[in-house]
Amino acid sequence: MLVRLTMICNGATAATRQGSFPLDEPLEPRSITLAKAMSATLRRADRVWTSPALRARQSAGALSLDASIEPLLADQDHGSWAGKRFDEIQAEHPEGIAAWLTDPDAAPHGGESLADVASRASNLMDGLIAERGHTVAITHASVVRTAILHVLGAPLAACWKIDIEPLSITDFRSDGRRWVLRACGVTAPKPENLRRA
Repeated sequence: MLVRLTMICNGATAATRQGSFPLDEPLEPRSITLAKAMSATLRRADRVWTSPALRARQSAGALSLDASIEPLLADQDHGSWAGKRFDEIQAEHPEGIAAWLTDPDAAPHGGESLADVASRASNLMDGLIAERGHTVAITHASVVRTAILHVLGAPLAACWKIDIEPLSITDFRSDGRRWVLRACGVTAPKPENLRRA
């Protein structure tokens, strides 16, 4: 395999712990601690990219990675839902949530559809397939999910069946012709394990 892409999901924020659609908020302190502990386990990379979001840039910093911003790694734009809790939106706009969860082309929130995010992830991977070496990308669960589906050739409707944890690692490899999913769901060490080490 000539090409390797390691996607790391950004760390958790207070908003995501509360079940809110993200704004551009900072990482919670626990995520910074976990990312710092994880940094020693990361292998050398030829390129390190990050989403423009504050939580992704802070994750890269806590992982001791000097990253360049790559707009294709941006999180899904949640439009008018940003900063609001899922259950709040579901109570106020049940038809909007239902459409968003069942139709990859729906963007009832005035932001991006899942299909838009998938297009960005596909463009990133299609462009990277010709690049030799290892790329580390700090991004978001929505981008990681759609990248997995792109590689598997699976329908976008399967997106909601993939759980991507904060600071989890998803690894892809390519021979320059096609991508394969090598590992998914490798996560940061648990705080209790850090105390024993």
